Amino acid sequence: MRQYSRKRYVPLLFILLFLTVLVIAGSGFLAVRHEEQKTAPKQQVTVYTTLPQDEADLLAAAYEQEKGVRIDFRVLPPDNILQSMQTAGTGEGSLVLADRNTRDRAAAKGLLASYISESGDQVPDELRQKDGYWTGVWYDPVVFCINQDYLKTLPRIPDSWQNLAKTQNIRIGVTDFLAADAASSLFFGMIAEFGEEETYAIWRQIHPQVAQYSRYLSTPVRQAGMGEVDLAIAVESETLRYVNGGYPLKIIYPADGTAAFVTGTGYPVNAPKREEEAARDFADWLLTDEAQQALQRNDYYFIPASPATLAWKSFAGKNIVFFTNQPNFSEEQKHAFLDRWVKEIRFQ
Repeated sequence: MRQYSRKRYVPLLFILLFLTVLVIAGSGFLAVRHEEQKTAPKQQVTVYTTLPQDEADLLAAAYEQEKGVRIDFRVLPPDNILQSMQTAGTGEGSLVLADRNTRDRAAAKGLLASYISESGDQVPDELRQKDGYWTGVWYDPVVFCINQDYLKTLPRIPDSWQNLAKTQNIRIGVTDFLAADAASSLFFGMIAEFGEEETYAIWRQIHPQVAQYSRYLSTPVRQAGMGEVDLAIAVESETLRYVNGGYPLKIIYPADGTAAFVTGTGYPVNAPKREEEAARDFADWLLTDEAQQALQRNDYYFIPASPATLAWKSFAGKNIVFFTNQPNFSEEQKHAFLDRWVKEIRFQ
Protein backbone atom coordinates (compact mmCIF):
# COMPACT_ATOMS: atom_id res chain seq x y z
CA MET A 1 0.00 0.00 0.00
CA ARG A 2 1.24 3.43 -0.93
CA GLN A 3 2.22 5.64 2.04
CA TYR A 4 1.53 9.41 1.92
CA SER A 5 3.77 11.72 3.87
CA ARG A 6 2.01 13.90 6.49
CA LYS A 7 4.36 16.75 5.56
CA ARG A 8 2.75 17.04 2.10
CA TYR A 9 -0.60 17.95 3.70
CA VAL A 10 0.55 20.48 6.31
CA PRO A 11 1.02 23.40 3.82
CA LEU A 12 -2.26 22.52 2.13
CA LEU A 13 -4.11 22.66 5.46
CA PHE A 14 -2.61 26.06 6.21
CA ILE A 15 -3.66 27.35 2.78
CA LEU A 16 -7.21 26.09 3.23
CA LEU A 17 -7.39 27.62 6.71
CA PHE A 18 -6.04 30.94 5.41
CA LEU A 19 -8.59 31.04 2.56
CA THR A 20 -11.41 30.22 4.97
CA VAL A 21 -10.40 33.10 7.22
CA LEU A 22 -10.28 35.44 4.22
CA VAL A 23 -13.77 34.39 3.09
CA ILE A 24 -15.22 34.86 6.58
CA ALA A 25 -13.49 38.21 7.04
CA GLY A 26 -14.57 39.36 3.59
CA SER A 27 -18.16 38.36 4.24
CA GLY A 28 -18.12 40.22 7.53
CA PHE A 29 -16.64 43.31 5.89
CA LEU A 30 -19.27 43.27 3.14
CA ALA A 31 -22.02 42.81 5.71
CA VAL A 32 -20.76 45.79 7.71
CA ARG A 33 -20.48 47.92 4.56
CA HIS A 34 -23.99 46.90 3.53
CA GLU A 35 -25.34 47.84 6.97
CA GLU A 36 -23.50 51.16 6.87
CA GLN A 37 -24.94 51.92 3.46
CA LYS A 38 -28.41 51.10 4.76
CA THR A 39 -28.18 53.22 7.91
CA ALA A 40 -25.83 56.08 7.02
CA PRO A 41 -27.60 59.21 5.74
CA LYS A 42 -27.01 59.80 2.05
CA GLN A 43 -27.43 63.55 2.33
CA GLN A 44 -27.90 66.30 4.91
CA VAL A 45 -30.26 69.27 4.77
CA THR A 46 -29.89 72.21 7.15
CA VAL A 47 -33.24 73.75 8.10
CA TYR A 48 -33.85 76.96 10.06
CA THR A 49 -37.07 76.59 12.05
CA THR A 50 -39.31 78.17 14.68
CA LEU A 51 -40.87 74.79 15.53
CA PRO A 52 -40.56 73.44 19.07
CA GLN A 53 -37.49 71.22 19.42
CA ASP A 54 -39.44 68.01 20.05
CA GLU A 55 -41.61 68.57 16.97
CA ALA A 56 -38.53 69.20 14.84
CA ASP A 57 -36.82 66.10 16.22
CA LEU A 58 -39.71 63.76 15.39
CA LEU A 59 -39.95 65.08 11.82
CA ALA A 60 -36.20 64.65 11.34
CA ALA A 61 -36.30 61.09 12.68
CA ALA A 62 -39.27 60.11 10.51
CA TYR A 63 -37.72 61.54 7.34
CA GLU A 64 -34.32 59.97 7.92
CA GLN A 65 -35.91 56.58 8.55
CA GLU A 66 -38.01 56.84 5.39
CA LYS A 67 -35.60 58.56 2.99
CA GLY A 68 -32.14 58.08 4.49
CA VAL A 69 -31.53 61.85 4.53
CA ARG A 70 -30.47 63.62 7.70
CA ILE A 71 -32.34 66.82 8.58
CA ASP A 72 -30.24 69.18 10.69
CA PHE A 73 -32.82 71.45 12.32
CA ARG A 74 -31.56 74.76 13.72
CA VAL A 75 -34.29 75.81 16.16
CA LEU A 76 -33.99 79.60 16.44
CA PRO A 77 -36.08 82.66 17.37
CA PRO A 78 -37.44 84.54 14.32
CA ASP A 79 -34.93 87.41 14.60
CA ASN A 80 -32.02 84.95 14.73
CA ILE A 81 -33.30 83.17 11.63
CA LEU A 82 -33.42 86.46 9.74
CA GLN A 83 -29.96 87.36 11.01
CA SER A 84 -28.55 84.01 9.85
CA MET A 85 -30.13 84.44 6.43
CA GLN A 86 -28.78 87.99 6.11
CA THR A 87 -25.20 87.08 6.95
CA ALA A 88 -23.48 87.19 3.59
CA GLY A 89 -21.56 84.15 2.46
CA THR A 90 -22.68 81.75 5.21
CA GLY A 91 -25.01 79.69 3.06
CA GLU A 92 -25.77 77.23 5.87
CA GLY A 93 -29.55 77.00 5.76
CA SER A 94 -31.09 75.29 2.73
CA LEU A 95 -34.69 75.61 3.93
CA VAL A 96 -36.79 77.67 6.33
CA LEU A 97 -39.70 75.98 8.14
CA ALA A 98 -41.36 78.68 10.18
CA ASP A 99 -44.43 80.70 11.14
CA ARG A 100 -46.04 83.12 8.73
CA ASN A 101 -44.72 86.30 10.31
CA THR A 102 -41.12 85.08 10.02
CA ARG A 103 -41.61 84.05 6.39
CA ASP A 104 -43.29 87.33 5.47
CA ARG A 105 -40.49 89.32 7.05
CA ALA A 106 -37.87 87.23 5.24
CA ALA A 107 -39.67 87.68 1.91
CA ALA A 108 -39.98 91.44 2.43
CA LYS A 109 -36.23 91.67 3.05
CA GLY A 110 -35.46 89.73 -0.15
CA LEU A 111 -34.07 86.75 1.75
CA LEU A 112 -36.23 84.07 0.09
CA ALA A 113 -36.05 82.73 -3.44
CA SER A 114 -39.21 82.29 -5.50
CA TYR A 115 -40.01 78.63 -6.17
CA ILE A 116 -43.16 76.50 -6.39
CA SER A 117 -42.93 72.74 -6.80
CA GLU A 118 -45.59 70.56 -8.39
CA SER A 119 -46.72 69.50 -4.89
CA GLY A 120 -46.72 73.07 -3.62
CA ASP A 121 -48.82 74.19 -6.58
CA GLN A 122 -51.75 72.20 -5.13
CA VAL A 123 -51.81 74.31 -1.96
CA PRO A 124 -54.68 76.86 -1.94
CA ASP A 125 -53.76 80.47 -2.70
CA GLU A 126 -54.57 81.69 0.83
CA LEU A 127 -51.96 79.29 2.24
CA ARG A 128 -49.02 80.34 0.04
CA GLN A 129 -47.33 83.52 -1.04
CA LYS A 130 -48.59 84.63 -4.45
CA ASP A 131 -45.07 85.12 -5.87
CA GLY A 132 -43.82 81.75 -4.63
CA TYR A 133 -41.61 82.98 -1.80
CA TRP A 134 -43.18 80.55 0.68
CA THR A 135 -45.65 77.67 0.75
CA GLY A 136 -47.77 76.55 3.69
CA VAL A 137 -47.46 72.91 4.75
CA TRP A 138 -50.05 72.82 7.56
CA TYR A 139 -52.15 75.22 9.62
CA ASP A 140 -53.75 75.46 13.07
CA PRO A 141 -56.96 77.52 13.32
CA VAL A 142 -58.41 79.17 16.41
CA VAL A 143 -61.71 77.50 17.34
CA PHE A 144 -64.40 77.49 20.00
CA CYS A 145 -63.92 74.38 22.12
CA ILE A 146 -67.17 73.73 23.98
CA ASN A 147 -67.99 71.26 26.76
CA GLN A 148 -70.55 68.78 25.42
CA ASP A 149 -72.61 68.70 28.64
CA TYR A 150 -72.89 72.49 28.55
CA LEU A 151 -73.73 72.36 24.83
CA LYS A 152 -76.86 70.29 25.59
CA THR A 153 -78.23 73.11 27.73
CA LEU A 154 -78.00 75.79 25.03
CA PRO A 155 -80.97 76.93 22.96
CA ARG A 156 -78.54 78.42 20.45
CA ILE A 157 -74.90 77.56 19.74
CA PRO A 158 -72.45 80.53 19.81
CA ASP A 159 -71.07 79.99 16.31
CA SER A 160 -69.50 83.39 15.65
CA TRP A 161 -67.52 86.03 17.50
CA GLN A 162 -70.55 88.29 17.57
CA ASN A 163 -72.79 85.53 18.96
CA LEU A 164 -70.20 84.55 21.56
CA ALA A 165 -69.98 88.16 22.72
CA LYS A 166 -73.74 88.26 23.20
CA THR A 167 -74.00 84.92 25.03
CA GLN A 168 -74.83 85.36 28.72
CA ASN A 169 -74.09 83.14 31.73
CA ILE A 170 -71.19 81.36 30.04
CA ARG A 171 -67.78 80.68 31.56
CA ILE A 172 -65.03 81.29 29.00
CA GLY A 173 -61.39 80.22 29.09
CA VAL A 174 -58.78 81.96 26.94
CA THR A 175 -55.01 82.36 26.87
CA ASP A 176 -53.83 85.81 27.90
CA PHE A 177 -52.84 87.92 24.90
CA LEU A 178 -49.68 88.92 26.77
CA ALA A 179 -48.67 85.31 27.48
CA ALA A 180 -48.45 83.69 24.03
CA ASP A 181 -47.83 84.85 20.47
CA ALA A 182 -50.67 82.62 19.20
CA ALA A 183 -53.12 84.40 21.51
CA SER A 184 -51.98 87.91 20.59
CA SER A 185 -51.99 86.95 16.89
CA LEU A 186 -55.71 86.16 17.21
CA PHE A 187 -56.30 89.62 18.67
CA PHE A 188 -54.34 91.33 15.90
CA GLY A 189 -56.15 89.20 13.31
CA MET A 190 -59.52 90.35 14.65
CA ILE A 191 -58.43 93.99 14.49
CA ALA A 192 -57.34 93.54 10.86
CA GLU A 193 -60.63 91.81 10.00
CA PHE A 194 -63.26 93.65 12.04
CA GLY A 195 -61.53 96.95 12.70
CA GLU A 196 -60.09 98.28 15.93
CA GLU A 197 -63.26 99.65 17.53
CA GLU A 198 -65.39 96.61 16.68
CA THR A 199 -62.75 94.24 18.07
CA TYR A 200 -62.55 96.13 21.37
CA ALA A 201 -66.37 96.14 21.53
CA ILE A 202 -66.42 92.34 21.11
CA TRP A 203 -63.84 91.80 23.84
CA ARG A 204 -65.56 94.23 26.21
CA GLN A 205 -68.55 91.90 26.05
CA ILE A 206 -66.49 88.69 26.28
CA HIS A 207 -64.28 89.86 29.16
CA PRO A 208 -66.89 89.69 31.99
CA GLN A 209 -67.54 86.05 31.04
CA VAL A 210 -63.86 85.04 31.17
CA ALA A 211 -63.30 82.72 34.13
CA GLN A 212 -59.52 82.77 33.73
CA TYR A 213 -56.86 84.19 31.43
CA SER A 214 -54.32 81.36 31.14
CA ARG A 215 -50.61 81.41 30.46
CA TYR A 216 -50.54 78.32 28.21
CA LEU A 217 -52.47 77.41 25.06
CA SER A 218 -53.49 74.02 26.45
CA THR A 219 -54.98 75.25 29.75
CA PRO A 220 -58.34 76.59 28.43
CA VAL A 221 -58.93 73.30 26.58
CA ARG A 222 -58.22 71.22 29.67
CA GLN A 223 -60.55 73.46 31.68
CA ALA A 224 -63.35 72.98 29.14
CA GLY A 225 -62.80 69.23 29.16
CA MET A 226 -62.97 69.14 32.97
CA GLY A 227 -66.06 71.35 33.09
CA GLU A 228 -64.21 74.20 34.81
CA VAL A 229 -65.24 76.49 31.94
CA ASP A 230 -68.05 76.07 29.42
CA LEU A 231 -66.16 77.18 26.33
CA ALA A 232 -62.51 77.69 25.48
CA ILE A 233 -61.06 79.90 22.77
CA ALA A 234 -58.16 77.75 21.64
CA VAL A 235 -56.10 76.42 18.75
CA GLU A 236 -57.53 73.29 17.14
CA SER A 237 -54.38 71.19 17.64
CA GLU A 238 -54.66 71.42 21.42
CA THR A 239 -58.40 70.72 21.24
CA LEU A 240 -57.91 67.59 19.14
CA ARG A 241 -55.25 66.35 21.54
CA TYR A 242 -57.81 66.39 24.36
CA VAL A 243 -60.62 65.05 22.17
CA ASN A 244 -58.45 62.06 21.28
CA GLY A 245 -57.72 61.69 24.98
CA GLY A 246 -61.42 61.10 25.64
CA TYR A 247 -62.49 64.52 26.93
CA PRO A 248 -66.13 65.51 26.18
CA LEU A 249 -65.46 68.39 23.82
CA LYS A 250 -66.91 69.65 20.55
CA ILE A 251 -65.21 71.98 18.07
CA ILE A 252 -67.10 74.97 16.65
CA TYR A 253 -65.62 76.98 13.78
CA PRO A 254 -66.53 80.69 13.93
CA ALA A 255 -68.83 81.46 11.00
CA ASP A 256 -67.52 85.03 10.71
CA GLY A 257 -63.95 83.85 10.27
CA THR A 258 -60.96 83.07 12.42
CA ALA A 259 -57.19 83.30 12.59
CA ALA A 260 -55.03 80.37 11.54
CA PHE A 261 -51.35 79.85 12.27
CA VAL A 262 -49.75 78.67 9.05
CA THR A 263 -46.45 76.79 9.18
CA GLY A 264 -44.65 76.84 5.85
CA THR A 265 -41.42 76.52 3.91
CA GLY A 266 -39.21 78.94 2.02
CA TYR A 267 -35.79 78.73 0.33
CA PRO A 268 -33.02 81.13 1.42
CA VAL A 269 -31.45 82.95 -1.52
CA ASN A 270 -27.95 82.13 -0.25
CA ALA A 271 -28.64 78.40 0.31
CA PRO A 272 -25.82 76.01 -0.65
CA LYS A 273 -26.37 74.45 -4.08
CA ARG A 274 -25.26 71.02 -2.88
CA GLU A 275 -28.38 70.72 -0.71
CA GLU A 276 -30.87 72.35 -3.06
CA GLU A 277 -32.50 69.22 -4.49
CA ALA A 278 -32.58 67.44 -1.13
CA ALA A 279 -34.15 70.51 0.52
CA ARG A 280 -36.91 70.62 -2.10
CA ASP A 281 -37.58 66.92 -1.63
CA PHE A 282 -37.96 67.43 2.12
CA ALA A 283 -40.28 70.42 1.60
CA ASP A 284 -42.48 68.28 -0.67
CA TRP A 285 -42.46 65.47 1.91
CA LEU A 286 -43.84 67.87 4.53
CA LEU A 287 -46.94 68.14 2.32
CA THR A 288 -47.59 64.37 2.42
CA ASP A 289 -49.65 61.99 4.53
CA GLU A 290 -46.40 60.45 5.80
CA ALA A 291 -45.44 63.73 7.48
CA GLN A 292 -48.91 64.03 9.00
CA GLN A 293 -48.73 60.48 10.32
CA ALA A 294 -45.39 61.23 11.98
CA LEU A 295 -46.96 64.25 13.68
CA GLN A 296 -50.18 62.51 14.72
CA ARG A 297 -48.32 59.54 16.21
CA ASN A 298 -46.90 62.09 18.64
CA ASP A 299 -50.19 63.93 19.33
CA TYR A 300 -49.66 66.86 16.95
CA TYR A 301 -52.87 67.47 15.02
CA PHE A 302 -52.59 70.10 12.30
CA ILE A 303 -54.64 70.55 9.15
CA PRO A 304 -52.53 69.74 6.06
CA ALA A 305 -52.23 72.53 3.52
CA SER A 306 -52.38 70.12 0.59
CA PRO A 307 -55.89 68.94 -0.38
CA ALA A 308 -54.26 65.98 -2.13
CA THR A 309 -53.66 64.23 1.20
CA LEU A 310 -56.00 61.79 2.91
CA ALA A 311 -55.29 63.62 6.16
CA TRP A 312 -56.79 66.82 4.70
CA LYS A 313 -59.97 64.99 3.73
CA SER A 314 -60.35 63.60 7.26
CA PHE A 315 -60.45 67.00 9.00
CA ALA A 316 -63.94 68.39 9.60
CA GLY A 317 -62.58 71.94 9.60
CA LYS A 318 -60.81 71.83 6.25
CA ASN A 319 -63.35 74.29 4.80
CA ILE A 320 -63.03 76.72 7.68
CA VAL A 321 -63.60 80.45 7.04
CA PHE A 322 -60.34 82.39 7.39
CA PHE A 323 -60.01 86.07 8.16
CA THR A 324 -59.49 87.71 4.79
CA ASN A 325 -57.20 90.52 5.98
CA GLN A 326 -53.68 89.87 7.23
CA PRO A 327 -52.56 91.77 10.37
CA ASN A 328 -49.59 93.58 8.84
CA PHE A 329 -49.03 95.85 11.83
CA SER A 330 -45.73 97.28 13.00
CA GLU A 331 -44.33 96.31 16.39
CA GLU A 332 -45.23 99.77 17.67
CA GLN A 333 -48.85 99.32 16.58
CA LYS A 334 -49.04 95.90 18.21
CA HIS A 335 -47.73 97.29 21.50
CA ALA A 336 -50.28 100.10 21.32
CA PHE A 337 -53.17 97.65 20.71
CA LEU A 338 -52.12 95.49 23.67
CA ASP A 339 -51.60 98.49 25.95
CA ARG A 340 -55.11 99.69 25.16
CA TRP A 341 -56.54 96.19 25.77
CA VAL A 342 -54.80 96.00 29.15
CA LYS A 343 -55.99 99.43 30.26
CA GLU A 344 -59.53 99.39 28.89
CA ILE A 345 -60.48 95.70 29.19
CA ARG A 346 -58.09 93.25 30.84
CA PHE A 347 -57.82 94.98 34.23
CA GLN A 348 -61.19 96.71 34.33
